[in-house]
Amino acid sequence: MNWDNELDATGLLCPLPVLKARKRLAGMAPGAVLRLIATDPAAVVDVPHFCAEAGHELIGASEDGPARIYLIRRRP
Repeated sequence: MNWDNELDATGLLCPLPVLKARKRLAGMAPGAVLRLIATDPAAVVDVPHFCAEAGHELIGASEDGPARIYLIRRRP
């Protein structure tokens, strides 16, 4: 899957990955996809909750070693 922007939040703890994702998504075009890389264990809960609350689409999540990769489509 292609993405339009990438945010590396490795090493950051809750709530910073979600706060940085919110700021990055705000500057992106509707429908654009953000690839978020996070190592915070709480991101497993925080990212899907953030997407549901903000109206963004969580396209997918996967693991890459100690990091989790999230693909988030900005709400229209």
